[in-house]
Amino acid sequence: MSYLQFALRNRRFLCFGLLMTFGSSIGQTFFIGVFGPSIQAEFELSHGGWGTIYMLGTLLSAALLPWTGQWIDRMPLSRYAALVCIGSGVACLLAAAVPSTWLLVLVIFALRQMGQGLASHTAMTSMVKFFRNNRGKAIAIALIGHPVARSVMPLAAVTAIAAVGWRATYFASAALCLLVMLPLAMWLLRGRIESRLHDPEAPTREGDARRPVVEGDRSLGQLLRDPFFWLVVPGVIAPAIIDTALFFHQLTIAELKGWSASWVTAGYMVFSAAVIVVSLGMGPLVDRFGAIRLMPSILLPLGASILVLAWFDHPAWAWVYLGVAGLASGVRATIIPAMWAERCGARHIGAVKSLVATLSVFGSAFGPALMGLGIDAGLGLDTMLYVTVGCLVAITIGLCYAARLRD
Repeated sequence: MSYLQFALRNRRFLCFGLLMTFGSSIGQTFFIGVFGPSIQAEFELSHGGWGTIYMLGTLLSAALLPWTGQWIDRMPLSRYAALVCIGSGVACLLAAAVPSTWLLVLVIFALRQMGQGLASHTAMTSMVKFFRNNRGKAIAIALIGHPVARSVMPLAAVTAIAAVGWRATYFASAALCLLVMLPLAMWLLRGRIESRLHDPEAPTREGDARRPVVEGDRSLGQLLRDPFFWLVVPGVIAPAIIDTALFFHQLTIAELKGWSASWVTAGYMVFSAAVIVVSLGMGPLVDRFGAIRLMPSILLPLGASILVLAWFDHPAWAWVYLGVAGLASGVRATIIPAMWAERCGARHIGAVKSLVATLSVFGSAFGPALMGLGIDAGLGLDTMLYVTVGCLVAITIGLCYAARLRD
């Protein structure tokens, strides 16, 4: 089935996935990060202090995610998605009204839980549950929401903050969640599939998003006893740590490199274009060769992007770095969700992905704090980047071994 045929046949459900990935931007580091200088100035926070607050809020989100994430296996998708959309709006309202430094921890928790955690989880888990042989295509199409948001939201936020301030910008974000995202999600799901997502026994025809599919299933407990899991998890967590640190401190890195904030945020269009092109290209490859066979490659583009950032200072290289980083993001985002479904099946995929997302969120919590403390201590940016590349090489060796393991 071609991309066009598949997309037209399942257009409403795929648009729902795309909407949820776009809406997850309110809790993504690339969006929260552009508010950093304004928040630091108002609450008199250092880079390390702001990074620590971000870490604490993210850790709280990670601790709750296994419980909140598993409910997608237990309730109709429309109800679950509505709760996520409403929660996202409330989180933005909390951000707009936060009165003190310590309540920033609660704000970061709410933003990360609803955006980075549950909105992304809703999109990817629903795609994995409903599609089997065309799973790669479904994931790739739904993932388009991430790069589109990354190209639009940071630049829009920078512009809005300069015009009306960071609090008013968060009020506007809340309005978008409650008045646009919520009703649109309900319309896209209406009367078709939402009541059956939590029923993994229902069969389906290939490529049809009307009912979920069933595969050979592996419980969460069985997965935890599988050596494959422990070899792969570092490869899933490492990008979360690295990307979160780099995008959280994006404006600080720009200052160290001599790049303007507007130039860097405009470069997200290059990042987004790379993600879209690579994701759409990887989808058929995942369907044809299998995600597990492709898994050893997931960290190679990330390492290349970090080396570009370390080696070059001219402003033009900022866009090259973002383009390669987008390539890296597209490769990972298409392969990883399908990989878990191949290894575990669809019945318990919500619980499995909740655990994996929790580990990723835990990892991402430490990235900004560690990098912020390193910056405050005068540790060179290049030194931190080279150490990171060394870690990626070691993890890739483990991924190569994991891909050879049999069920």
